[in-house]
Amino acid sequence: MNKIYNPSKSTWAELLKRPTQTVADIETIVLDVFDEVQAEKDIAISRYTQKFDQVNLSTILVSPQEIEEATKQVDQDLKEAIQLAKSNIEIFHAAQKTTKITTKTSDGVVCWQEKRPIQKVGLYIPGGTAPLFSTILMLTVPANLAGCKEIVLCTPPNKEGEIHPAILYTADLCGVTKICKVGGIQAIAGMTFGTETIPQVYKIFGPGNQFVTVAKQLATKFGVAIDMPAGPSELLVVADDTANASFVASDLLSQAEHGKDSQVILVSTSKKIIEEVEIELLKQCSVLPRKEIAEAAIANSKLIYVENDPEALELINEYGPEHFIVCVKDEEFYIDNISNAGSIFIGNYTPESAGDYASGTNHTLPTNGYAKQYSGVNLDSFMKSMTFQKISEQGIQNIGKAIELMAEAEGLQAHKNAVTLRLESLK
Repeated sequence: MNKIYNPSKSTWAELLKRPTQTVADIETIVLDVFDEVQAEKDIAISRYTQKFDQVNLSTILVSPQEIEEATKQVDQDLKEAIQLAKSNIEIFHAAQKTTKITTKTSDGVVCWQEKRPIQKVGLYIPGGTAPLFSTILMLTVPANLAGCKEIVLCTPPNKEGEIHPAILYTADLCGVTKICKVGGIQAIAGMTFGTETIPQVYKIFGPGNQFVTVAKQLATKFGVAIDMPAGPSELLVVADDTANASFVASDLLSQAEHGKDSQVILVSTSKKIIEEVEIELLKQCSVLPRKEIAEAAIANSKLIYVENDPEALELINEYGPEHFIVCVKDEEFYIDNISNAGSIFIGNYTPESAGDYASGTNHTLPTNGYAKQYSGVNLDSFMKSMTFQKISEQGIQNIGKAIELMAEAEGLQAHKNAVTLRLESLK
C-alpha cells in the first residue's frame, strides 16, 4: 500500500481520489444499451446477456422448479445463518417504523403526515465474482416491512445459465415476487422501461460495478428513482496504538477482496500501527483465495499518518467513507464528530463484516463520497411521506387573509380567488 506521512491539506483532494471512472467515460455505452432495451425489450436483454455473460437463455425468468432445486443445495447450517441474519435485520428495521404525525397549526387547520409503501421496487443483486445473497436480506426485509406489493430481483447468470443456489433460496425465503436471470446495464434498463418478462418498477435498489452505478444514475432521467449511487466498495479505518494490527489488516482486506476497483484506507496517529498493519496485510493477503483481486484493490489504497485526532477527523469527513471503523482510545471523539460516513463500526471487536451480514444494520450504503449527502438504505427508503390537511370554516377565516396577500404579491390571482370565494361565502 502507498504510505503517506503528514499530507498537507492542499494535497487531500488528489490523495483521496477514488479509482473509478467518471459518468462521462461510460455514459455512451449505458445509453446505447438503454436505447436498445427500450426498443426491443426481451430481445435486447437476451442479446446483451449473450454478449456480457456468454450465455444464451431460452427464458430469463427463474422457475419454481429451479428455486426448489436450489433450496435443496443450500447447506442447513448456511440456511440457519441466513435466517439468523434475517431476524436481526427485521428487528433493527422494524424499530424504524414511525406513526402518523398530526398537528394543529392554527385553529381549524389540521395537518398530518403518513407514510405509504412504494408499490413496485426492483433489486439488483451482483452475482459475478461474489454472489451477494446477503444484499437480498438487506433489501427485501425493509421492502416487506414497508409493504411493497411487487419486489422484482435481477441478478446475472453464470455461464451455465444458472443462479447461485443461496441467491435463489434467500430470494424465496424473503418473498421476492419475480426473479430474472439478467445482470449489468441491461438489468437496470429492463427494470427502468419494462419488458415482456421484466416488470417496470418505480425505484431501483442495490449495489453494482461502475457500469451498473452509472446505469442507475441514468435511469433517473426516465422517471425511475434509485436508492443512491452505490458503486465499488470502500472502507476507512482510523486507528491508534490501542488498535490490534491484525484486526485492522483483516478489515482492510475484507473490503479489498470485493473487487479490483475497491479502495481501503488506514488513517492513523501511530507510525508503529501503520508499519504493523502493512506487515499483516502482506501476510494475510498471501493466503486469501481472492488474493489477486485484493492485491489489485490494495494498489489503489493508502496508509496515511497524521499528527492528531482532529486532523484525522477532518480528513475522514473530507473523504466521506462508505464504511468507517473506529479503533482508537478516544472513540467518543469520532462518534460525536463524524459527519460524513455511511455506516460506523466502533471498537476492536466490531468488524465491518458484522454489518455486511448479521448485526442488523443495512449494508447498502453510499460510496464514492456520496455519504456527504446520502443515507444508507433504511425502512424509509421503501416508503413515501404523504401530507394531508383539513381546514374548517374557522380555519380558512384564520389563515385566508394571509394567503390572499401572499398570492397577490406573487401575481397569482387565481390562487387568491380560490380563497376569496370561500371567505365571501362565509360572510
